[in-house]
Amino acid sequence: MNPSTQASVGPASNDRLFYAINALLSSAALAFLAYILILREAAPTGGADLRFLPAVNAALNGTSAALLAAGWFAIRARNVRLHRALMVAAFVASALFLVCYLVYHWVHGDTRYAGEGLLRPLYFVILVSHIVLSIAVVPGALTAFYLAWRRQFRRHARVTRILLPIWLYVSVTGVVIFAMLRAAGSGAG
Repeated sequence: MNPSTQASVGPASNDRLFYAINALLSSAALAFLAYILILREAAPTGGADLRFLPAVNAALNGTSAALLAAGWFAIRARNVRLHRALMVAAFVASALFLVCYLVYHWVHGDTRYAGEGLLRPLYFVILVSHIVLSIAVVPGALTAFYLAWRRQFRRHARVTRILLPIWLYVSVTGVVIFAMLRAAGSGAG
């Protein structure tokens, strides 16, 4: 194998391995989430009361949105170190949200929206768009981190131009959904 072929096989091979792992992790997370929300009924857990978690989740979503916005401003100001720290913090906040969300729904099951009138269809439009777009956040964020780690900043920028508005929308609408559930008296949300 000549050196130019070998050089092109190594990084591409690493990329393929990353994308395969990313697809596997993202699919597993989505399948587990679908199982919890669609197929599994909430089961008694020995008195565990986690009704405080939706408020924690809303705070984590709001934190993630603020960190994402700050990270965008940091990179626009060419402060790479601050940008990196803010984006890692946003990812951690979103990851903690996902864990808390899964735990809450494992214990308490689904929350039904109790609102009526014009707010009901608005709630479902926001919820459906939130759910559909949230599917892209995990693989997109992992890809953005991978490309930055590989120092492929042009590819990183192309991915994040699409990912940032999606991730921000999902984070902000997570807070909106929580607020709408609470305002409608839908339980813990």
